[in-house]
Amino acid sequence: MIEIAQIRWVGNAKDVLSAFPQGIKSVLGYSLRRLQKGLLPDCDARRMESIGRGVWELKASDERTWYRLIYLTRVGKAIYVLHAFEKSGRKTDRRDLEIARSRLQAVLAELRITKEESDGQKD
Repeated sequence: MIEIAQIRWVGNAKDVLSAFPQGIKSVLGYSLRRLQKGLLPDCDARRMESIGRGVWELKASDERTWYRLIYLTRVGKAIYVLHAFEKSGRKTDRRDLEIARSRLQAVLAELRITKEESDGQKD
């Protein structure tokens, strides 16, 4: 049995997701829950290799706009939600990509430090 992954929120991603309309929160939240259990999301998803390896985007929309949630796939016991945002045009705004990239780099740096510290304790 797969252990349920923790969700680690980076930056203001949780606050932004919380401000989305209820229906959108439900769709994205349910898909995150499925990911925690090792299942595929229930909404549209795509790889975001332009941000980094292992990064994916969950997609949902309503009559007003598109909503996106960018996350790093499970690393150890956690899924890292890097960024959540609304999208009005066809292309993802460069600022949103830069925010996700920057937060990914911070997560990877934190994971490296944690690994080095745990490796040092084994000696």
